[in-house]
This record gives sequence, structure tokens and C-alpha cells, in this order.
Amino acid sequence: MTVTSSEQAQILAEALPYIRQFAGKTLVIKYGGNAMTDDKLKEGFAQDVVMLKLVGLNPVVVHGGGPQINELLEKVGKQGEFIQGMRVTDSETMDVVEMVLGGLVNKEIVSLINKHGGKAVGLTGKDGHFIRAKKLFLKSPDAGVIDIGQVGEIESIDPSLVSLLDSQDFIPVVAPIGVGLDGEAYNINADLVAGKLAETLKAEKLLLMTNTPGVLDKQGNLLTKLTAKRIDELFADGTISGGMLPKISSALDAAKSGVNAVHIIDGRVPHALLLEILTEAGVGTMIRAE
Repeated sequence: MTVTSSEQAQILAEALPYIRQFAGKTLVIKYGGNAMTDDKLKEGFAQDVVMLKLVGLNPVVVHGGGPQINELLEKVGKQGEFIQGMRVTDSETMDVVEMVLGGLVNKEIVSLINKHGGKAVGLTGKDGHFIRAKKLFLKSPDAGVIDIGQVGEIESIDPSLVSLLDSQDFIPVVAPIGVGLDGEAYNINADLVAGKLAETLKAEKLLLMTNTPGVLDKQGNLLTKLTAKRIDELFADGTISGGMLPKISSALDAAKSGVNAVHIIDGRVPHALLLEILTEAGVGTMIRAE
């Protein structure tokens, strides 16, 4: 489809109110799914992040890396295992997680953003110990308390390092690895890190990129707007389950803790970030506390 010059001008004009509204505001973006593995989508994501920074917003990127971790685990003869949407992480798996998230994936994202004119800086929670974590234990009605290894829950986030980078026009790119009091590394679900970081930074928006159009009902229809009450109902009847549990829980906690709006968006859509933030249409589900 060819877009004429007048149509391009109209698109830019429609973006102006949103640019004005969100200027100087912080956006936390959880980057994952196909947008991290498809070359064209990766380039588009990096361009979007740079564009948002250039027009005066402060994007902070938190990334996952599940497929890349699984790929490297297979190469060393290990099979990925998940319980309640969380990766079981023994010490050998943790080494792989740190190598992939803190190294390969993080540096690729930083390089892509810098290639398109941004000033990205890669971080893990170990840097300045800014993500403090403790060991996470899961609970099950059948199995009781479940130990899933070096998986962490967040105790606290020190926002000063990220805020400093933001203020100097850098774009922080955060790998979801926390550190315990003993210096032990913890693998933390990226959705949870993004949500807690959005709360701590008092972000205007939290955007969670997925491989679905958003939150779907049992008939497969997109739910474009959700409240806390409606989400509780979707948890109760099993509509939200599996890998979506930590994502939606994180979104709901962030909305209840002062983040103005949480968006679950389809990362398979080219330039999904710009469509969601700078246009009326949007491309996913918006969650507010009420």
C-alpha cells in the first residue's frame, strides 16, 4: 500500500496531541515475543524506541529472551521446564540465562537502537545492585511449596541509575536479572520486572509486547479495555492462565500502583509501539485500575 504525501502529513498531525501529552513522561516497554526474533520487527522496534526518545518521551526497555535461552539450553543438552509460567532455573540454567539475557540479547538490542540513532545502555539488576531480589517459592494446592531454583521475586528497585540515564538522553535496556543479599543472581520474569520498574519510576505507561492481539476472551475475541474487577473474573474462570498469568498480574499491580495505563500489545504488528502510543487506534488491550 502506497501512502501519499498528504496522508503522511495527516498521520504526523494526528500524532502531535499525543506527543504533547506524553512529552517528558516515562514509558516502560517489555520487549519480547516475535518482535525479538523477526529481523524486520526488530529493526522496526529499534526505530520506534529512537523515535519516541527524539520526540521527548523517555522509553525504558525491559527484555525477555525465552526462545534464545531455550535454543542455547538445547545446545548443551538441557530441556526448558516451566511451572506456573515460571522457568525452573538450576545453577547450570542460570549460567545460560545470564549469558543470553545479560550478554547476547541485551547487547543486540543496544546495538540495534544505537544503529538507528539512539544512545542505548545495557543493564542487568546486578549493575549498582539496582534490582534487589530474593528466592521465589511457588505454591500449589497439590504439591505445596515448590522450589524452582534461582528464580527471584523483587524486593526493591533503586530507580536512581535508570533515572540518571534518562536525564542524560540515554535509553536504558534492562535484562531481568536480580541480585540477592549474598550476591547470588536470580532469574526474574521480565513482565514482573517491567511492571515493578514502571511502578518505581512512576511511569505514564507500561507496554507489554506479546505474540497475541492482546487479552482474548474464551471465544477468541479481543478485550480492548479491562478493569481490575474484570481481570479478577477472567482469572477465576480460567480465561487467563499459563504464561499470561505473570503478564496480567504484573499489569494489574502496576495499574493499581499508579501507572496511568497498561497496554498489552501485539508485537507482530510492524511499529506496534508508535501505533499504540501516538495514534487513536491502538493495537491491543488497555488495563486501568478502574
